[in-house]
Amino acid sequence: MALLKNIVHEQIVRLKDLVSVTPGQIVSKTLVQNKSVSVTLFAFAQGEEISSHDSEGDALVTVFEGVGRFTINGTDHILKEGESIVMPATLPHAIQAVEDCKWMLTVVF
Repeated sequence: MALLKNIVHEQIVRLKDLVSVTPGQIVSKTLVQNKSVSVTLFAFAQGEEISSHDSEGDALVTVFEGVGRFTINGTDHILKEGESIVMPATLPHAIQAVEDCKWMLTVVF
Protein backbone atom coordinates (compact mmCIF):
# COMPACT_ATOMS: atom_id res chain seq x y z
CA MET A 1 0.00 0.00 0.00
CA ALA A 2 1.36 3.42 -0.99
CA LEU A 3 1.90 5.95 1.77
CA LEU A 4 1.77 8.86 -0.68
CA LYS A 5 -1.54 9.41 -2.45
CA ASN A 6 -2.81 11.68 -5.23
CA ILE A 7 0.59 11.66 -6.93
CA VAL A 8 2.03 9.34 -9.56
CA HIS A 9 4.85 7.12 -8.40
CA GLU A 10 8.11 6.54 -10.27
CA GLN A 11 7.62 9.58 -12.50
CA ILE A 12 9.06 13.07 -12.39
CA VAL A 13 6.40 15.59 -11.41
CA ARG A 14 6.26 19.33 -10.81
CA LEU A 15 4.35 19.69 -7.55
CA LYS A 16 2.97 23.09 -8.54
CA ASP A 17 1.31 21.45 -11.54
CA LEU A 18 -0.74 19.10 -9.32
CA VAL A 19 -3.07 21.93 -8.25
CA SER A 20 -4.72 24.64 -10.33
CA VAL A 21 -5.79 28.13 -9.33
CA THR A 22 -9.55 28.52 -9.72
CA PRO A 23 -11.00 32.04 -9.45
CA GLY A 24 -12.76 32.62 -6.14
CA GLN A 25 -11.58 29.34 -4.63
CA ILE A 26 -9.00 27.59 -2.52
CA VAL A 27 -7.95 24.27 -4.03
CA SER A 28 -6.13 21.63 -1.99
CA LYS A 29 -4.72 18.18 -2.63
CA THR A 30 -3.54 15.98 0.24
CA LEU A 31 -0.45 13.88 -0.45
CA VAL A 32 0.06 12.43 3.06
CA GLN A 33 -2.11 12.46 6.18
CA ASN A 34 -1.25 10.41 9.25
CA LYS A 35 -0.56 10.87 12.96
CA SER A 36 3.03 12.03 12.32
CA VAL A 37 2.89 14.20 9.21
CA SER A 38 0.53 15.94 6.81
CA VAL A 39 1.55 17.18 3.35
CA THR A 40 -0.94 19.24 1.35
CA LEU A 41 -0.65 21.25 -1.85
CA PHE A 42 -2.68 24.46 -2.13
CA ALA A 43 -3.69 26.84 -4.90
CA PHE A 44 -5.25 30.11 -3.73
CA ALA A 45 -6.84 32.57 -6.12
CA GLN A 46 -5.82 36.17 -5.46
CA GLY A 47 -7.59 37.51 -2.36
CA GLU A 48 -8.60 34.10 -1.00
CA GLU A 49 -7.68 33.48 2.62
CA ILE A 50 -7.84 31.19 5.61
CA SER A 51 -8.54 33.08 8.82
CA SER A 52 -6.44 32.84 11.96
CA HIS A 53 -6.19 29.40 13.54
CA ASP A 54 -3.51 27.26 15.16
CA SER A 55 -2.11 23.76 14.73
CA GLU A 56 -0.82 20.99 16.96
CA GLY A 57 2.31 20.63 14.82
CA ASP A 58 5.07 22.75 13.33
CA ALA A 59 4.07 23.75 9.80
CA LEU A 60 6.59 24.30 7.00
CA VAL A 61 5.30 26.40 4.09
CA THR A 62 7.03 26.40 0.69
CA VAL A 63 5.73 28.73 -2.02
CA PHE A 64 5.97 27.36 -5.57
CA GLU A 65 4.35 30.22 -7.50
CA GLY A 66 2.87 33.66 -6.82
CA VAL A 67 2.84 35.66 -3.60
CA GLY A 68 1.24 34.87 -0.25
CA ARG A 69 0.89 36.68 3.07
CA PHE A 70 1.48 34.32 5.98
CA THR A 71 0.59 35.97 9.28
CA ILE A 72 2.19 34.27 12.28
CA ASN A 73 1.30 35.44 15.78
CA GLY A 74 0.27 38.84 14.38
CA THR A 75 3.35 39.39 12.17
CA ASP A 76 2.94 39.43 8.38
CA HIS A 77 5.45 37.59 6.20
CA ILE A 78 5.27 38.00 2.41
CA LEU A 79 6.55 34.87 0.65
CA LYS A 80 7.35 34.52 -3.03
CA GLU A 81 8.32 31.64 -5.29
CA GLY A 82 11.05 29.49 -3.76
CA GLU A 83 10.69 30.89 -0.24
CA SER A 84 9.72 28.97 2.91
CA ILE A 85 8.79 29.73 6.50
CA VAL A 86 7.94 27.68 9.60
CA MET A 87 4.71 28.43 11.42
CA PRO A 88 5.41 27.07 14.93
CA ALA A 89 2.92 24.78 16.64
CA THR A 90 0.21 26.45 18.73
CA LEU A 91 0.89 29.99 17.41
CA PRO A 92 -2.06 31.57 15.59
CA HIS A 93 -1.53 31.94 11.85
CA ALA A 94 -3.51 33.02 8.79
CA ILE A 95 -2.92 32.89 5.04
CA GLN A 96 -3.96 35.24 2.22
CA ALA A 97 -3.06 35.18 -1.47
CA VAL A 98 -1.62 38.57 -2.44
CA GLU A 99 -1.74 37.23 -6.00
CA ASP A 100 -2.60 33.78 -7.33
CA CYS A 101 -0.43 31.49 -5.21
CA LYS A 102 0.54 27.81 -5.13
CA TRP A 103 2.26 26.39 -2.07
CA MET A 104 2.91 23.24 -0.06
CA LEU A 105 2.17 22.79 3.62
CA THR A 106 4.08 20.15 5.57
CA VAL A 107 2.93 19.73 9.17
CA VAL A 108 4.99 17.59 11.53
CA PHE A 109 3.13 16.40 14.65
